[in-house]
Amino acid sequence: MIFDVFTLFPEVFPIYLETSILKRAKENELLEVHLHNIRDWAADKHHTTDDTPYGGGGGMVMKPEPVFRAVEEILQYPPKCPLILLTPQGETFTQQKAQAFSQLPHLGVICGRYEGFDERIREHLATDEISIGDFVLSGGELPALMLIEAVTRLIPGALGDPEGAFDDSFSSGLLEYPQFTRPPEFMGWKVPEVLQSGNHADINHWRRNQALLRTLRKRPELLSQITLTGSDLDFLKSEVKESEKDIFDSILNIQKNRKDRS
Repeated sequence: MIFDVFTLFPEVFPIYLETSILKRAKENELLEVHLHNIRDWAADKHHTTDDTPYGGGGGMVMKPEPVFRAVEEILQYPPKCPLILLTPQGETFTQQKAQAFSQLPHLGVICGRYEGFDERIREHLATDEISIGDFVLSGGELPALMLIEAVTRLIPGALGDPEGAFDDSFSSGLLEYPQFTRPPEFMGWKVPEVLQSGNHADINHWRRNQALLRTLRKRPELLSQITLTGSDLDFLKSEVKESEKDIFDSILNIQKNRKDRS
């Protein structure tokens, strides 16, 4: 998997890229990250990459010329691979989006700074717009690292445990089940006996139920986006609290309507 990252601050990236999973993925030739300083494509001696906005207002806007020149030299124009613009206005980045990106051999990423991008970058250069959430950062470098790691984890061979990525929260549409490690008892709090039983069928059943329950309690809207089995619904019905009944009834109706349509 190759990432070409266009940024004004390439120095932000190396220390994280040389750590843990990303470092191993690079060593195993599963990942390449090429950093491109947009200032290198600025035409003037001051390497200017921003200017005041037309129409007035605060802040500075990233100029189109250096960004277009950088992308054209590295990725051609139009870009030969998907080119992601990191922006609060983009589609929210999800595990499903990460899975889709992990199937691609090559991605370009543009990191913004200042007040934003000249709109012509958005309209005529980027192929995708991605946001990591409804909040604002000073630039796209941290979101770029988040995207790179989320995608890399899904590349076969990138994790020590080949099944590890599939147990993560959101991979199955549910939040991940509770995790425990040694000691079996700490300050009076015990690890559930089923996890110490060695019975993998019982363990998998417990983990599925706990993932369902955790999702109901913390992110119930996720349960409306996946198909639940009769056993799933029976378990949730047996555990639902009085305060959760309206939410659970809504989930039941959505599941029933989905079944009727299929």
